[in-house]
Amino acid sequence: MSRHTRSLWLAMLLLTLGGIVGALRLPVSLFPHIDYPRVVVAIDAGERDPAQMEAEITRPIEIALRSVPGVTHLRSKTSRGSAEVALNFDWGRDMTSATLATQGALATVMPSMPQGTAFEVRRSDPTLFPVIGIALTSTSLDQEALRQIAELKVRPALTAVGGVAGVDVLGGSPREFSVDLEPARLAALGLSADDVVKALGQANVVRGAGRIEDRHRLYLLLVENRLASAADIAATPVKSGTAGGAGIVTVGDIATIRPAARPDYSLVTSNGRSAVLVNVRQSLGGDTVQVVRDVDTRLKGLGLPPSVTVTPFYDQSELVIGAANAVRDAILLGALLAGVVLFLFLRSVRLMAITAAVLPAVLAGTCLILFAMGMQFDMMTLGGMAAAVGLIVDDTVVMLEHIMRRMQEGTARDRPSILAAASEMAKPLFGSTGATIVVFLPLAFISGVSGGFFKALAVTMVAALTISLLYARFLIPLICAHWLRPSDAEAAESASGWLGRLVGQYHRGIGHALERPARFAILVSAILVLAGSLAWYNVPSGFMPKMDEGGFILDYKAQPGAALSDTDRLLRQVEQIIQRTPEVASYSRRTGLQLGGGLTEADEGDYFVRLKGGSRRPIEAVMGDIRQQVSAQVPGLQIETMQLMEDLIGDLTAVPQPIEIKLFGDDPVALQQTAKRVAEAIGKVSGVVEVVDGLRVAGDAISVRVRPGLAQQQGLDPATIASQIEGLVGGSPATSLRIGEQLIGVRVRGPADVRQRAAQVAELPLTGSDGHVVRVGQIADVSIAAGQMQRTREDLAPFIDVTARLEGRDLGSAMADVRSTVAGLNLPASIRVDYGGLYAQQRQSFADMSMVFTAALLLAALLLTIMFERIAWTLAALISVLLSTSAVFCGLWVTGIELDVSALMGLTMVVGMVTELIVFYLSEIDTDAPLDAEVLCEAGEKRLRPILMSAIIAILTLSPLALGISRGAGLQQPLATAIIFGLTAAVPIVLLVLPALILFTAPRTRPDDQLSQPQNHR
Repeated sequence: MSRHTRSLWLAMLLLTLGGIVGALRLPVSLFPHIDYPRVVVAIDAGERDPAQMEAEITRPIEIALRSVPGVTHLRSKTSRGSAEVALNFDWGRDMTSATLATQGALATVMPSMPQGTAFEVRRSDPTLFPVIGIALTSTSLDQEALRQIAELKVRPALTAVGGVAGVDVLGGSPREFSVDLEPARLAALGLSADDVVKALGQANVVRGAGRIEDRHRLYLLLVENRLASAADIAATPVKSGTAGGAGIVTVGDIATIRPAARPDYSLVTSNGRSAVLVNVRQSLGGDTVQVVRDVDTRLKGLGLPPSVTVTPFYDQSELVIGAANAVRDAILLGALLAGVVLFLFLRSVRLMAITAAVLPAVLAGTCLILFAMGMQFDMMTLGGMAAAVGLIVDDTVVMLEHIMRRMQEGTARDRPSILAAASEMAKPLFGSTGATIVVFLPLAFISGVSGGFFKALAVTMVAALTISLLYARFLIPLICAHWLRPSDAEAAESASGWLGRLVGQYHRGIGHALERPARFAILVSAILVLAGSLAWYNVPSGFMPKMDEGGFILDYKAQPGAALSDTDRLLRQVEQIIQRTPEVASYSRRTGLQLGGGLTEADEGDYFVRLKGGSRRPIEAVMGDIRQQVSAQVPGLQIETMQLMEDLIGDLTAVPQPIEIKLFGDDPVALQQTAKRVAEAIGKVSGVVEVVDGLRVAGDAISVRVRPGLAQQQGLDPATIASQIEGLVGGSPATSLRIGEQLIGVRVRGPADVRQRAAQVAELPLTGSDGHVVRVGQIADVSIAAGQMQRTREDLAPFIDVTARLEGRDLGSAMADVRSTVAGLNLPASIRVDYGGLYAQQRQSFADMSMVFTAALLLAALLLTIMFERIAWTLAALISVLLSTSAVFCGLWVTGIELDVSALMGLTMVVGMVTELIVFYLSEIDTDAPLDAEVLCEAGEKRLRPILMSAIIAILTLSPLALGISRGAGLQQPLATAIIFGLTAAVPIVLLVLPALILFTAPRTRPDDQLSQPQNHR
């Protein structure tokens, strides 16, 4: 080592500098990149009955998509003229090829679909949700004008920002020209709406007719009659019918042409005012913080009209910055606390400086590895760095403590002897760090959300521990050899007073423990197992950790088929409640739309409520308060509340609700009745709120049943009748006008007064083939068809899902009561019950993490056996590790933190960290010498100081995460809490219980009746 001092120093310097450069270039995102195995197909087929839509379109598409390789589950939802089919694949499948295969399967079935059927295929990934959302409002401009600004100025500017995948504009409607026909004049001329549509389509022509070469020039021959304004539309000629003297009339003679907006049955507001929302979606691998900064810069330089107010309603970078701040706080506090502990135990300023220098160097090297692997800063990699701080410092401290001990003993006074003392720690150091690293290896074999999340954390921690091990083994000894002085060892002697008393107390304690090792080990083990078992049955359980994201989603559903104006009236009351809530900073509302897209009716939508920063009530309390007020003050409105990340993960995996009861059956009536019974029953379970029975009604319909005989007598057929009614009510797009960069549509429809009441449908005029007029009611029966229901299917089987959320209760205990309640209903044998939602994700993740824990335990056993070749020691070590995990459950129970995937990851890490302490202890025992109580006591005395220092430093550096001080620390809070309680129990277990177990399971000699008192404790 001494011969390569310069090379080692240069390598460390280059690694640190490279890490700094890599850290500056690493993208920042909220979550690690995960290929969610889900593809969603959105289908649009115009206006159709749900039952006909399902039979004619949804089911054939389902059958075609079921043959896509790798599909495991398929779920569909069908409404009026639209449907959504979700395909779930195996985790780990190449989703790019899966998406292409889905598009290929759709291409084969589309020729058999009705004309006008369109589809869109999109992968489920985090880019579906915006990283920043802004609202455009104005006191003088309407929504259509705001949309023009958003489309022509804001979207082009933001699309050019690096890292932006797309910019979506919600609210307002695209402009178009409305040609409002006058039925009386049409009837007098024997014309129909179809004649006007045809005339406009044929008049607006720009067509290339070939090329002509003449006089050395090549000409493009264009035949054009371009319509460019309302006046051009009005001047378009329409040939009259056969009535005498009809002649030629223009569109202006039979209709009123006016600027309008495309028919839209959605509303968007922000802070109670009509708005247009601009959602900016980040590309995969983009930098969230940089994207938000660049978007903000672009918006400030756009030069929008003074009357336009730009308000951010969602900013994902705030949560990412909060996580980064949590890591920064953990690193700074970890370095500070490690220095305090070092000074307390060793009283050396030089040792504190060495530790303070090594920590950022190791983290910089970790950043370089992340950059080389194409990873990013996110909640898990940042959390992994924060959790690794204690372990990094631990490696440094262990080496420094050993060198200092040898200096105090007088065996390490010069450079060669210090390096020799450092070499004594090679095996324990490699073994202890290896014990922590091996627990992460099984994560490579699990999938799902937990696998995707914690693989990023594992890679980060393994990289940090590897670099830390190399620094501790090779560089720190060189620093100590060049820099430490005898005065440092003399300063450490000043701590021998209180440390000597502590060693003396430990000597007496282990002496009593080893007098009767079997009794002591069994008694302590029984107490810990009993306490751990009691905690296991009482600790709450969940899926993902709860954290304050600074905002939440409020989904709502009005009465089925409610008019948009009536829904808006109810929602104005909700907005008053939101505005009165002091914690609310701003909010945005979508009606007929959703923040993340998806199939949405005009009577439903969502809010995003953004809360203020600083000191305020917890977000769960705010959500519960708003929920209770809405339930009490706004009857007829069904709501659900959730934080955005919960909604995002749920949408990306399957269902965002924690509770989902799937009911399968072939009898629709029995299925609907059962769904109502189940919803009513689970609504009485304590803590279960926002129960939805799954009976989604798309709304009512006006049914026009044509009488074929009467229609034939009037020279009409059902298709012609449907076309003419559509032209009068919904309107028919006739052509498009190019004005500047935009294409403005032209819609031909009847006047507004013919479609204001349902009863007016029977009075609509139809034009026969000979030009005469007949009323709809004369050739058809007009009636109201109430309650057209959405239809849901899973794997081609009809089903209804009853969903619910939780308030003030954990997922595990609530689901136990829900399952018991459903089982007690004695449902019909024809109804099959299955459970999905986040509960299904929890069960899968718990099974995966249990496998990881077991594998980590076995790998730790293998490592210990390889190091010491003593099966008895390995068994004693495993028992000690398992006893430490009992304290983890007790800690979660005491703190009220749920046992979720983060806590299970912390439990797994406890295996490695406790094994690390065990390696330090066992390394002090000479495996070739006889084993007795005196040997075990001496090993404990020598390792008391480093074990205490390692545990205390790890506990203190994890305390900021465990306390959830920073906003982004919530995801790692259960992990940190689990490790803290596990290590707290591990110190006495390793120092007292482990020696008793070793002496009990593998005695070599009889224990001494009384251990001699230590002569000199350092």
